[in-house]
Amino acid sequence: MRDKLAEYDAVAKAAEKFVKSVAEGTSKYARELFVDEAVLFGYLDGKLEHGSIEQFYHNVDTVPGDKNFKARIDVLLVEETLAVVRILEEGWGGRIDFTDVLLMLKMNGEWKCVAKAYNQNSETISK
Repeated sequence: MRDKLAEYDAVAKAAEKFVKSVAEGTSKYARELFVDEAVLFGYLDGKLEHGSIEQFYHNVDTVPGDKNFKARIDVLLVEETLAVVRILEEGWGGRIDFTDVLLMLKMNGEWKCVAKAYNQNSETISK
């Protein structure tokens, strides 16, 4: 059952932690969003990344924030305990555009991310 609109706002607010981490080049905020067991799947510059969310933290912590970075959060689905969020990123590290999909669960009254999958826009792949 679709949840109330206020819950969409709560999911978007939780997803802002992801965007803030990427924008500032620190995993500090994302670590508040993701559960320890969260997984990551996607291709970065043509190489498959998969496994622990620790890889995402490493990527964010080793690429400095960029003043030209932009992001948009789209909350696609909110059920009682499940949410799907799409985040569009432009200019990560000054060159990469991504589409991220976050799978979130409401745990103990708080929205937490359990999985992140992403696509790097092909024109931003460094060969």
